[in-house]
Amino acid sequence: MKKVLIAGLFLGVSGCSFAPTYTRPDLPTAAQYREKTAEEGHWVPFKPTAETARTWWKAFHDPVLDDLEHSGLAANQNLLAALARLDQGRSLAREQWANLWPVIGASATHQKTKISEHTMIFPVQNYPAFQTNQVQLDLNYELDIWGALRNAAHAADAQARASADDLATLALSTEAEIALDYESLRALDVELSETEKLVNSWADNRTLTAVLVTGAEAATPDQAQADLNWQVARQQLNELRLQRERMEHALALLVGSNPEEFHIAPVAAELPTPLHPVPGMPSILLERRPDVVSAEEKVKAANANIGVAKAAWFPVFNLTAYSGYGNTGYGPLMVAPNRLWSFGPTLSLPLFNGGQIAAANDLARAQWEESVANYRNTVLEAWREVEDQLAALRELEEEAEAARGASKAAQLALEQARLRFEGGLANRFDVLQAERTAALALTGATQLRLRALASSIVLVKALGGGWSDSDSSDAAKPHSPAGAPS
Repeated sequence: MKKVLIAGLFLGVSGCSFAPTYTRPDLPTAAQYREKTAEEGHWVPFKPTAETARTWWKAFHDPVLDDLEHSGLAANQNLLAALARLDQGRSLAREQWANLWPVIGASATHQKTKISEHTMIFPVQNYPAFQTNQVQLDLNYELDIWGALRNAAHAADAQARASADDLATLALSTEAEIALDYESLRALDVELSETEKLVNSWADNRTLTAVLVTGAEAATPDQAQADLNWQVARQQLNELRLQRERMEHALALLVGSNPEEFHIAPVAAELPTPLHPVPGMPSILLERRPDVVSAEEKVKAANANIGVAKAAWFPVFNLTAYSGYGNTGYGPLMVAPNRLWSFGPTLSLPLFNGGQIAAANDLARAQWEESVANYRNTVLEAWREVEDQLAALRELEEEAEAARGASKAAQLALEQARLRFEGGLANRFDVLQAERTAALALTGATQLRLRALASSIVLVKALGGGWSDSDSSDAAKPHSPAGAPS
């Protein structure tokens, strides 16, 4: 009996496998990105370090953003749900691997039986009641000769690894969304500050126009236009306040906080410098981006499931056994005469199932083809995102630089208008107009700076995250705290 059991265990562990040998699906390759970067000397290289492998946002040197990111990673409900899905996947994988081991159980029965006096089997009057007692150990072991159980376990392992990569993908997206919303909030603070200046300027313009109309130096339509400009500016101010409240509520949701108790104090300061990660080779994305890795793990799972489906064509071998004691309630139970046992192999082979196994094989093959297509599409989408953000960041930074120059010029014009007014060479209307021009120019520069900053954050996300500025080779572009001008 022991020899048979050992032989069965050997066959179950060393059986064959019908799963195809896995190879990574073919992909279109590229030697470099279309958007050249490093050769132009425009980009600041950011290299991942062991200490900051996932804290790329610390390149902004903003303690408020750091706290938000840590809170989001710890309390974001979508991340917690993804973590639970990862635990489920790992549990399912352990369950599949457990199927490779024998199942041993214990059972005990105690039954009292009374046969009917009118039965034809025992036509005896007043047949007495009797009882049966039995205790036994049971064993059942499926021999994994064709690799079905092992392939199912490998598929479950791959799905669990894919869940881990999905969690990493969601974490990276959450980090990027927190950074985007936070910098958008800071940009709104700047716009609110400048729009308040616009409202005050138009209010002064309205007051001065009323004085001129009273003195017959201006017409009534001039007063109506002044009122209109003031009201429009007030409307814009209220809309910006609403946008800020909504952005604050969005951040509260991302970090798992109650919007009623969540608040970030306004800080009207220039936005930080956009990040400039070096993308490296396109093939790096295959290893860095967790969504690409997850897509490939799903291909591996589908590949293993083909082996499971093919094994269904072949017979299933099981070893079953039990051993114990039984009696009818008279005398001791666990004695040699009451011993009982059974041991032997069983075989089951599908002969006709209406095409069910063939359909399962076709399904497994189709699922593998779908996973391959999804993998290739994920890779292509990753390359597209990087190319998009490289192009956007290059163009937006040039636009932002021009807008910043325009803002400086408007500020200089405002200073000159004030000097001319103090010297009696200009009137108050000229100063007010210069104030409004400077405010609008700074607002436009802030919006473009935000777009460039957002593009750099999305680029870091597209590259798989994990960037740090500790190895930056360009010391001429330090990153300013979000609460201080750069």
